[in-house]
Amino acid sequence: MFTPSKLAVVALLAVNAWAQPEAQRPASSLKVNFPKDAPVALVAADWGESQQTERGSALVLDLRTALTLRNLAPRPIRGVTLLVVAQAMTPGGKASVSVPGLDVRPGETFPVRIDLRLLRPNAIPGPLVEVELDGVLFEDLSFYGPNRLNSRRLMTAWELEARRDRQYYRQVLETAGAEALRRQMLEILAERPRLDVQVSRGRPTAVAPSGRSVEFACLQLPGAPLELVRGEAVVSGSQAHTPRVEVRNRSARPVRYFEVAWLLRDRFGRDYLAGSIPSTPESPLAPGARGTALQEASLRFSSAGGQPLALEGMSGVLAQVEFADGEIWIPDRSVLEDPRLRRLLPPSAEEQRLAEIYRRQGLAALIEELKKR
Repeated sequence: MFTPSKLAVVALLAVNAWAQPEAQRPASSLKVNFPKDAPVALVAADWGESQQTERGSALVLDLRTALTLRNLAPRPIRGVTLLVVAQAMTPGGKASVSVPGLDVRPGETFPVRIDLRLLRPNAIPGPLVEVELDGVLFEDLSFYGPNRLNSRRLMTAWELEARRDRQYYRQVLETAGAEALRRQMLEILAERPRLDVQVSRGRPTAVAPSGRSVEFACLQLPGAPLELVRGEAVVSGSQAHTPRVEVRNRSARPVRYFEVAWLLRDRFGRDYLAGSIPSTPESPLAPGARGTALQEASLRFSSAGGQPLALEGMSGVLAQVEFADGEIWIPDRSVLEDPRLRRLLPPSAEEQRLAEIYRRQGLAALIEELKKR
């Protein structure tokens, strides 16, 4: 009999996982690889809906599976990120799955759903898919894992957003009542302005003669550790090339990483969220120093109906900062109540989770959820 700790080291999953004839099922097709000292262990794996399809010299792997993991640590778990690899060097050969918003006490189990499509060369030996642990975030914001995907930063930001947003909606309930909370959930569920974006990576080799440099309107947040100094992108029609934002560290602490949310306005005055622009991989940004967020890409925007977007204006707002010591800064909730930002910025992972509880189970279930932790 396997104990959970033994299963955590290497779990070879049943060969009947794949929906294909028995003769075509290779042994050891799927493997879950967790370190010996991992704070989570595999309890069960259901791979029954996963399929593989040959396409030329490659295999297309459709993973539709669920893992059940157990918390072996003495602390509650708030988030987990898994790396799912079919072939590390093949484009489309690896992906990740993150589960934020957990509240898994020591000894408890929890599910992780994997719904991915991966590519893999047909001829190489070994398991078709390996599942590895990239990181576990605990209630005290401590972290375990190799962090190859920067999952520590991502999950910490999600957890801080969750705490901020849960506190906000508790206050809405206490001060304005259940109907005000219901209206907030309906606002989250309402469809936001949406863009279709085609991205070409790398610096553009040529820009249309009509391309013009458009400066960003830099939105400053009270108390933010970074000041947006200036930003620009070259715009031609519905395309924007190499958006760039310069910032100044006005805090007393070195900064390792930051992101700027990028907002667009079309010629009809409609606003959209284009995405985020990450900081360039420089050494830590010292107090008072300047740094750059840059996306070396050409982006073509169209509306949800497929019509090219006529770009007229752009703006940027600081979305996230990671200090050199690993601490994360996110905007205060009061900032997000700005009508324009509230309309454009996507709901946090926690807001989406709470809204889904309201949609599926109703207001009473949401109120009970907000009373927890």
